[in-house]
Amino acid sequence: MSSIIIAIANQKGGVGKTTTTTNLGVALAKLGYRVLLVDCDPQASLTISLGIHKPDELSISIATLMDKVMSDMPIDPCEAIIHHEESVDLLPANIDLAGMELKLISAMSRETILRRVLEKVENRYDYILLDCMPSLALLTINSLSAADRVIIPVQPHYLSARGLEELIKSINKVKANLNPRLLIEGILLTMMDSRTLYAREIAGLMRDNYGRAIHVFDTEIPHSIRAAEMSAEGKSIFVHDPKGKVAAAYHSLTEEVIKNEKQCKKNQLDICG
Repeated sequence: MSSIIIAIANQKGGVGKTTTTTNLGVALAKLGYRVLLVDCDPQASLTISLGIHKPDELSISIATLMDKVMSDMPIDPCEAIIHHEESVDLLPANIDLAGMELKLISAMSRETILRRVLEKVENRYDYILLDCMPSLALLTINSLSAADRVIIPVQPHYLSARGLEELIKSINKVKANLNPRLLIEGILLTMMDSRTLYAREIAGLMRDNYGRAIHVFDTEIPHSIRAAEMSAEGKSIFVHDPKGKVAAAYHSLTEEVIKNEKQCKKNQLDICG
């Protein structure tokens, strides 16, 4: 059975994509699932967050594999995969991925290069999580073309709410033209400070405006300085602050993701988007 591929996407930066990719992945691994995390961002935030502090020194990365696919060369993604101590695997990124955007422009079937890389490993994992770059450029289109599901992390800010419309339009275009199996798993409210009226109002606005058509996760990821600190350690929140509110929230999110997936399979209905 092939894996479930989930893209963690938002064209806006600083909304918790990498934090969500890391902690959702580790939480799934803690429950016994085989998990691969893929860094699809030239800034290599996911790679750095998992303890590779000098990603540009890596001899092989996701960019290497994509380049080989574009050149019709055989690839073995296992040579690039790094095993993390918290039972997840990482397909890392580095600065080489920045040049990939230009190469993709002239590539044949340019929107499906990443999909062809992941096809080589998808039978080895239950879940593959893609940490997307903060844009709607070709690298992100590649991620959406490869994915089965999309999770959209959103801060409870007015501008973040407005930006959702553009992202949803792009996801729908990819679904219509490139990847008919693509579904929106849900909108995830991150960095929530429920003590403020503003955050509660924006969260309510998102649930009211989008909740009828798109699932909004019941779980909200609280704002916490402890979550911001974890990337410096190269470990997840479950090691950095295992009894904290952020760890509890990501446990809850993971349960929701698994429940939704089981429900989708059981009913064979589009309940995710």
